[in-house]
Amino acid sequence: MIHFILLFSRQGKLRLQKWYEARETSEKKKIVRDLTSTILSRKPKMSNFIEYRDLQIVYKRYASLFFCFAIDREDNELGALEVIHRYVEVLDKYFGSVCELDIIFNFEKAYFILDELILGGELQETSKKAVLSQIEMADKFQEEEIIELALKGAGPV
Repeated sequence: MIHFILLFSRQGKLRLQKWYEARETSEKKKIVRDLTSTILSRKPKMSNFIEYRDLQIVYKRYASLFFCFAIDREDNELGALEVIHRYVEVLDKYFGSVCELDIIFNFEKAYFILDELILGGELQETSKKAVLSQIEMADKFQEEEIIELALKGAGPV
């Protein structure tokens, strides 16, 4: 099971976080601070796996972003790396070579894509095509709704 997901920049700025278990806000902040400083201090040639408390942390750096997943110690680390890579592939396809600014300015889409892939801490969908199809349908629905509201005289949304 995935307990939480963090995306942060090389400067340590948190860009996205998704928690699949209830934790106090102060505890979340401490975990984010600990993991961010630990991962940023590691050398590029070091392993992408860290034992943290009772969890296994799996992370991967893509461009200027670190993608960090906390999984159960018994779970397969390589499977978690594959899920991270799948998420990045879908983001790349959707945004056309995703970058940190895409996540900053379109965070709701990044969360939506993540929710299409992972549900309740478990991998929901493995097919990039299926995920992208759902996202395109949602985008189309949203555009139609905006047009419909504009035509009704609600003005620009």
